Amino acid sequence: MASSPKMVPSSIAAVELRGHHISYSVNFSSPHGMTKHAKSRSDKAGHPQWFVLGVGQVIKGLDIGMMDMCPGEKRKITVPPALAFGVNGKGPVPPNATVVFEVEVFSVSRGPRSMEAFGNIDIDKDRSLTKAEVKDYLKLSFEKDGKPRDDPFYEKILNDIFRKSDSDKDGFISAKEFNIYQHDEL
Repeated sequence: MASSPKMVPSSIAAVELRGHHISYSVNFSSPHGMTKHAKSRSDKAGHPQWFVLGVGQVIKGLDIGMMDMCPGEKRKITVPPALAFGVNGKGPVPPNATVVFEVEVFSVSRGPRSMEAFGNIDIDKDRSLTKAEVKDYLKLSFEKDGKPRDDPFYEKILNDIFRKSDSDKDGFISAKEFNIYQHDEL
């Protein structure tokens, strides 16, 4: 996979962005002449849409190629088929196509369910969250914000979190289940 020289704003340092929300503009094309443009991944009302970098919401080549980009940065990323749409292609992208992305990152913000957040909650580092770990994290968060609550309040939130996130109903939230964002390729 090739990237062109970075056009990075001089006042911004590149950082590891895995797990962060990214809003961006992209033009992409393939050698077969197909071109598509998605500006800021806007919804029909024009509101910016976000994706979480590094969790498989976009093709692997973009996850890798955008990993250290900064807001305001532009980059041309050439992605081979194995890191793009593979042997089957997708939609207008033919099988085994190399695709070229011209990307501009508009903004970056810490995702509410970043890998860092998962690590902070997973006290025993077993790559799964127990109800006790999530409850302790909630308590600390509310206390830190000066808004401690009673146990029934935490239990209600905890039950809702596990109802929505524990998809295999084993009583734990795995790292995969913690990722609330669905896979969404361009």
